[in-house]
Amino acid sequence: MKVFKFGGASIQSVERITRVGDILQSYPGEKILVIISAMGKTTNALEKVVDAFFEGRREDALKLFGQVKDAHLNTLKYLVTVNWQAAENRLKEFFTEVEWLLHDQPVREYDYYYDQVVCCGELLSTSLVSDYLNERKIANQWIDVRDIVRTDDNFRDAYINWNYTEQKVISDIGPLFATTDLVITQGFIGSTDENESTTLGREGSDFSAAIFANILDAESQTIWKDVEGVMNADPKEFPEAQYIDALSYREVVEMAYYGAQVIHPKTIKPLENKGIPLHVKCFLKPDLPGTVISGRPVHDLPPIIVLKKDQVLMQLSSRDFSFVEEKPISRLHELFAQIKIRPNLSQNGAISLSCVLDDKAEKIDKLASAASEIFDVQIERNLTLLTIRHYTPESIQRLTGGKEIVLEQRTPETIQVLMR
Repeated sequence: MKVFKFGGASIQSVERITRVGDILQSYPGEKILVIISAMGKTTNALEKVVDAFFEGRREDALKLFGQVKDAHLNTLKYLVTVNWQAAENRLKEFFTEVEWLLHDQPVREYDYYYDQVVCCGELLSTSLVSDYLNERKIANQWIDVRDIVRTDDNFRDAYINWNYTEQKVISDIGPLFATTDLVITQGFIGSTDENESTTLGREGSDFSAAIFANILDAESQTIWKDVEGVMNADPKEFPEAQYIDALSYREVVEMAYYGAQVIHPKTIKPLENKGIPLHVKCFLKPDLPGTVISGRPVHDLPPIIVLKKDQVLMQLSSRDFSFVEEKPISRLHELFAQIKIRPNLSQNGAISLSCVLDDKAEKIDKLASAASEIFDVQIERNLTLLTIRHYTPESIQRLTGGKEIVLEQRTPETIQVLMR
């Protein structure tokens, strides 16, 4: 058995959805569980719906959601003809699920509404693809993953209930492969004991695929992207970026920790536990080998570059000259957990602490306000955090030249530089 995950770029148009069908058809007789993300920029569009709803702009929210509806219904017309009405009815069920919420008033926290609305993207995309495959006589079984993946109620970054989820995968998913080669379901989402939708964090579809791969003892997991494999830098920022044909589990975890967007940070552990290799392949050129990620150590890697813009430097100073490593810093870590924010870099002296964070305005303001009760707080925005793994003197000079360095931290393998 294999597990495939197709990202939003792979299904953002009718042409690309047909290409997904071609790829799946090229594995005749193979048992494959397929995870599919929301189409194209649907998640971003649904986030705007949530923003409008939470700000009390109900009509704007409904209008924005109407655009999402129209885009999916229009795509459906080009994909399905014979069973078009049944396919449309299923989409409308998901539309109704969101619209019912949008006609209400927000009385809970933002993250709760985010999950109830944004999860719709994956449900819509998988429904479309499943009905299209059936139209092409590529038999498959569609599953609502919310009936399988159980989580807590930590909305937008939910934790998996592994015992319950494992039992459901074994009892509900495994037997399906006795009658079909393809099972289609969603990544990124799950549900609570109260049947409230949850999400696993942005890019959580990779993690979802790894959960299924682990429980089903898959021979491999493949993430299908619009690039030829994992690169040592974002080619949009660094045109000279190069492909890497093999990486170790550990290296990918390190890359993810420092902000590389290629693989979700939680994805690797379920695969590493059972030695399941992870392939990153290009759906535009499926014959290319791509990148394989496994337990084998890989040497002589090029400098791996991660650039994070829109960073905030929060400088915290003890008011009474007491050491920050005593009670104040433990209180600060409690605030990080409560506000659900994690420093990308931190550095402390005797009576001061510097934290570099993503500029999520609401969370930064909340953190600064709470921290000001025990620290003097200063904030600087519009900074850039550069991380280089396997750095060389030449790579540091090339990437920091002409910049003002605000903060620097390095180990023998990794350097982080905060720059203006």
